[in-house]
Amino acid sequence: MTSFPELGFFTLAGAPDSPRELISEVRQAEELGLGACFISERFNVKEAATLSGAAAVASNQMRIITAATNHNTRHPIVSASYATTMHFLTGGRFTLGIGRGIPRLQDAFGMERITTAQMEDFANLMRRLWKGETIVGHSGPAGSWPALRLDSGFDEDIPLGLVAFGPNSLALGGRVFDDVILHTFFTDETLARCVATVKEAAEKAGRDPSTVRVWSCLATIGDHLPEPARLKKSVGRLATYLQAYGDLMVATNGWDPAVLTAFRGDPFVAAFNGSIDAKATTDELSYVASLIPDDWLAPAAYGSPEQCVETIHQQFAIGVDGVILHGSTPAELAPVLNAYAPSPTR
Repeated sequence: MTSFPELGFFTLAGAPDSPRELISEVRQAEELGLGACFISERFNVKEAATLSGAAAVASNQMRIITAATNHNTRHPIVSASYATTMHFLTGGRFTLGIGRGIPRLQDAFGMERITTAQMEDFANLMRRLWKGETIVGHSGPAGSWPALRLDSGFDEDIPLGLVAFGPNSLALGGRVFDDVILHTFFTDETLARCVATVKEAAEKAGRDPSTVRVWSCLATIGDHLPEPARLKKSVGRLATYLQAYGDLMVATNGWDPAVLTAFRGDPFVAAFNGSIDAKATTDELSYVASLIPDDWLAPAAYGSPEQCVETIHQQFAIGVDGVILHGSTPAELAPVLNAYAPSPTR
């Protein structure tokens, strides 16, 4: 058993030099006792299926969870087969996590924007295929196919995860999915509301709310890290989210949209080519920091390892089931994990 099954991390956080970094990260994470490895997908060197297989071989105990891939980038048979392959390869440690994706990117690539109904339809298809069913003539929100089938001998229960933001996605997570992964820089009020939405939806669907695991995503940026790294993991990361889906972040947290408008209209931000967290220099990040209010950056774990641990415990007190220590490598998280002990109330 892992020491801290309630804690996880994202491998290859940000813009890694090479995907091979995953191997040492996963091994060290397991040595430190982290219970879950989350894999995000970017269309560069972070393709989720490949990384999942590498994480499976590099680990023995921790869960491996995609957070997230998009269901419409692969044929459903490919996705279902990917999940069953990982399920058997890991001895049941894999969770297929999906998300809505970034509309601007989907528009640019000519991909269909993802709807709540599509994700629910896809989840139901996966569960039927993993139970060995042959699906003939399916026509639903996720698409239409003459026939879908994996193996009639399958009778597998493979967890499904959902990265969720808005109320519709959160409710879908509660009624259909097993893990619901929230976003970084959520205020305490937002976090509490999201947990309540998921759990209430699970109960209304006749499910035991305790069986739906809600993960907070807590940027963990201790003072033991050098200042340039702290700037990149805080200012750089939030600025990148504001670039990609700032309206959703602002609406979810109840922030002032005028601040986002000013951020986007700043000449440096407007002309910046690429993700700020990946390409901005330390001096540029210092400038970007002047455009973002302190209270927008506040929902994260800062300070000494002990202060970071205190913030982690506050996340559990709000009601989450797990905390993802986001944005730092296992090596960077080591001082925090050395100071961490689970609350006796959990």
